Amino acid sequence: MVASTASPEADHRDTKPGKSPKIRAILAGGLVLGVGAAITLAAWNDSEFAQGTFTAGAFNLEGSTDGTMFGENPVTAPATLGFTATPGNLAPGDVVTAPFAVRLDDTSTNDATVTVTTEASTGALTGLTYSLTQSAGFGCTEPVTETLVAAGQALGTTPGSVTFDLAQGTGTANGDAVNLCFRITADDDLVQSQSGTTTWEFAAQSQ
Repeated sequence: MVASTASPEADHRDTKPGKSPKIRAILAGGLVLGVGAAITLAAWNDSEFAQGTFTAGAFNLEGSTDGTMFGENPVTAPATLGFTATPGNLAPGDVVTAPFAVRLDDTSTNDATVTVTTEASTGALTGLTYSLTQSAGFGCTEPVTETLVAAGQALGTTPGSVTFDLAQGTGTANGDAVNLCFRITADDDLVQSQSGTTTWEFAAQSQ
């Protein structure tokens, strides 16, 4: 009679199939949990956005020789000052005056600082001096509120730092005008038959 015995090798093969399903199940469960955790974290995202709109303002300076009609006077077509006496027949001791006014128009959105300089001069201006004042109203007979250029300044020159302020327009009204007066004086150095021209610049810079 032959006894039936199981070999060690047979026992070893029988134990492997029983363990493999458990290992696979554990790995599969781990994979499922891993995917679930990734989806949950992805939901914690948020964004904020901001923007700004930038629009440039407007700025326009106007001048007037009569205090009523204002317009632009470029260097190629400067306003001609209306002197109280003809400056074409001067003699020593004569004084002639001319008013001028400047303002910012109603489209201007900033106040301004205006700097006065001599833009150009031609011909002969010997024996001629001037002053520039600011007054309460338009015209050289109005009370002086500020002296911008003191009397005795050689015509054709301007001292440094001659400035004044202008208020911006309101969108429906022009800014308040600054009223000015030029006073030209002829002294004993005036040369007969000489003739010259000088042009002032009023350069406005927004504040």
